[in-house]
Formats: sequence, structure tokens, C-alpha cells
Amino acid sequence: MTTMTLNECLDYLNENDGYLLLTHIRPDGDTLGSAAALCHILRRLGKVAFLYPNPQITTNYDPYVAPYMAPPGYEPVTLVSVDLASENLFPEGFSGGPIGLCIDHHPTNSGYAQNLLCMPEKASCGEIVLELAKLALGGVDKTLADLLYMAVSTDCGCFVYANTKPDTHRAAAELMEAGADYKALNKKLFRTFSYSRLMLEGMIYTGMKRFGPDGCITVATVTLDMMAESEATEDDCEDLASLAGRVAGNKVSVTIRELEPKLCKVSLRSGEDFDSAAICALHGGGGHRMAAGCTIHSDPDETRDVIVWDILEAM
Repeated sequence: MTTMTLNECLDYLNENDGYLLLTHIRPDGDTLGSAAALCHILRRLGKVAFLYPNPQITTNYDPYVAPYMAPPGYEPVTLVSVDLASENLFPEGFSGGPIGLCIDHHPTNSGYAQNLLCMPEKASCGEIVLELAKLALGGVDKTLADLLYMAVSTDCGCFVYANTKPDTHRAAAELMEAGADYKALNKKLFRTFSYSRLMLEGMIYTGMKRFGPDGCITVATVTLDMMAESEATEDDCEDLASLAGRVAGNKVSVTIRELEPKLCKVSLRSGEDFDSAAICALHGGGGHRMAAGCTIHSDPDETRDVIVWDILEAM
């Protein structure tokens, strides 16, 4: 694995062609917006480029990424992953092939790609792709501005998460000045929810539990039964991991989502004084110090007991 600078990454992108860009499982706004923006950049450079048709893309994001989806039968030459920290995050249905380049901002990146551009100081992958756009094209057009604003804003919770930095605001300001429709994007992505989503949130709050000294560990659980009762879909599950951290006195929040019987997705959020990524690494996951995730092959109650024990041991 070769680590790259921004300029070396751009050289690689100019030297290759026939791109297929990968987004991660249960894709969020950062992986989708960054990958679509990179696809747009490559096309403006005269390259053939498409996104892998990730089957888990939700309706919130589909209109923005649909123009970039690979057609049936497309045979790529160069595989690039965007915002994928490890192989276990490959999108559903992807059967492999050597990854020529990974563009990422996770400090826990496993180094699976042949080449890596990783900038962990960035709050989002969108900020990295923004720098590539300025290098490659000399600026940002309206399409790129929308895609990258979606990427940057979603990975920092519309600029309220602890990973938000001065450079995050500067990137957002650049994108707003370049024509990003930030009013519509903010309303769509952060202020509009379905009835089912609000019903599901009510169940989550009702079932929250607290553990540890002074109840500093908050655990929220989303079961398959709760999803069915609220009639919620994947479209309603964006950013559920932020809810448990709203409890006053919380130091570490855990969100456990039952994906199928005996399989749970775990999301940890914490302050700077606790390493969430280290806890998730115990179970084959990773992420950032203050935001990380993993999957555990167990039911929600057993998963909760294991994770709470790990957190208490680390405190």
C-alpha cells in the first residue's frame, strides 16, 4: 500500500481510466456525495467514470447520485473506494477486485487499497474531494457544490458534531459561495422527517437505558420489532446514532440497531477523552476517536451487555 498526497492522487486519477467508484454499506451523505463529486470531476477530466449501484442508497440521496450510476454490464478498469475504512464496509453485492485507490478520512483505515489518500484531520471525505476539485479543475461548479455540501454537512451533523473544525466551516462557505443550494439541502437532510421516523424516535427515547458512574453511558436500541411497529424503512434511519448523546451528563453513547436476528450494528459516540474507535476495534470495527462503529453477531440485549462491559473496562 502506497500513501499519497493530494497531487500524487490527482496524478493517479489522470493516468488511469474506466473508473468504478465504491461507496460503503448503509451509505451516508459523505460517502455518496464525495463519490458522486469525484465521478463528476473525473468526467470533466474526460474519463469514463461511474458509481457502483449500491442497493442500500435511500431516497434522500438517490436524486443526487442517480446520474452517476453504472449501467448494467459496465466493465471497470480502475476501482476506487471513497470513505471506506476497511474491506468489511464494501457495498452489498460487490464481489471484489483489487482496489487501486482509496480516498478516506478515517484514522483507522486498514490499508487494503493499493494506494491511499487519507486525511484524518478532515471532518469529512467531502473536504478532501473539494481540495481535489480545486486542483483538478481550478474551482467548483454548481453540481459539485451541491454534492460536496451534502457530504460535508452530513458528516458533521449540520456543523454541530464535535468533529466540526474551522476548516469545516471554511469548506462549507466555499461551497455556498460556489452555488450550493444549502437552504434546500439543510431542510431536506436535517429538518424534514417522516411520521414513521418520529414514531421510531419516540420508541427509542422511551427505551433508553443508562449505565456506569452517574449514568454516563447512554444506550439506545432499535429492534426489528420497533422498525415494524413504526413502519420505518431505511429512509427513516439516517443519523439515529446521534439521539442517545443528547442526554445530559452523557460521556459515551451507544446505539444498537438490530439488522437481522443475531446481528446488530453498534454505533459509539463520545467526547475527546474517550476512544470510541478502540472499543469498536475489539469487534472488528473502527472509525474516529469520537465516532466509531462495528457489528456484533448477537441479539440486542447481549450486544448491549458486551459493549457496556467493554466501555466500563476502558474508563
